[in-house]
Amino acid sequence: MATYDFVFDGLGLRDWCDAGAESDAPLSMADLLAKGGAGEEVSLWTLPFPSLDALNEACGRIPQSRDLSKGVENGFLAIKDALRVVLDPITQPLSWILDFALAVAEGTPWWIMFPVLLAVVYLASKSVRLVFLVLACLGFLAFIDHYDYAMQTLAIIFVCAFLCVLLGVPIGIAMSRSDRLQKAVIPVLDMLQTLPPFVYLIPLIFLFSVTEPKLYGIAIILYAIVPVIRLTDLGIRLVDQDVIEAADSFGMTDRQKLFGVQIPLALPNIMAGVNQTIMMSLAMVVIASLVSAPGLGVLVLRGIRNLELGVGLISGLGIVLLAIILDRVTKAALDRVNAAQKH
Repeated sequence: MATYDFVFDGLGLRDWCDAGAESDAPLSMADLLAKGGAGEEVSLWTLPFPSLDALNEACGRIPQSRDLSKGVENGFLAIKDALRVVLDPITQPLSWILDFALAVAEGTPWWIMFPVLLAVVYLASKSVRLVFLVLACLGFLAFIDHYDYAMQTLAIIFVCAFLCVLLGVPIGIAMSRSDRLQKAVIPVLDMLQTLPPFVYLIPLIFLFSVTEPKLYGIAIILYAIVPVIRLTDLGIRLVDQDVIEAADSFGMTDRQKLFGVQIPLALPNIMAGVNQTIMMSLAMVVIASLVSAPGLGVLVLRGIRNLELGVGLISGLGIVLLAIILDRVTKAALDRVNAAQKH
């Protein structure tokens, strides 16, 4: 006798339930164990929650939890081809950009790449000390033969972080100008921010081939775009209303206020969002190695799969050095922005 037989008996649904009790589906191990213990008494202390599986034991018409997950899977597979028809043309440029960035990173000699990267660091930070720190980190990675992997990782981060800023800043601006849009977008951002990183990969694997760079590119962008959207919206909303009223008194249009007042004053917040987006891109690049993303994450994955402790730890150290470089450079650029606004 099932625990919740009394519910369906009391509602007069026993005949309806028994008509759907027979099933051709194979029993799981949990079902077999439950059948083996069918004669045990259930006390109030051990009373199971009336879940789908518990109710299914009493009424065969009630679907099991595995039927629910199977239904979700079948529903996604049913629309997969239609989604691919829509998404493939839209996302294909991402594959081309990533392929080009990786080709440049891998094909450029180190004696050209080093000066270019150091020049970018100096232009962003105006700090000679930081330039020497970056040179030491890159030199160490090259010395231990991790240079190619590090350049692949940096290429992916540059592309994905740039696209995050390109897409995220306009979305944040639009949110700051419309309370209704903000209320609609915030739940989506909350979901993207709390969803475990591995979950991003599951539907994408079904939609795209693992040989296509856009598979891991989309996962990285979805995971890393949230901070720049939130902080752009926050930064513009935090602009002092007295400044906005002064701009209105000068007869500035909405466009002039946005680009001449609001965005410059919100730039520290936007730069903080860019910093967080870059760091989250780096974190996701490592996870995306599971779906063929090149870079240092491949070595980390190899260390886990083959139990190669040294490979995993050394490649992890390389990721830490890249994180230090990216964090210090973006923070130095943010400090310059803050100093310029104070003057």
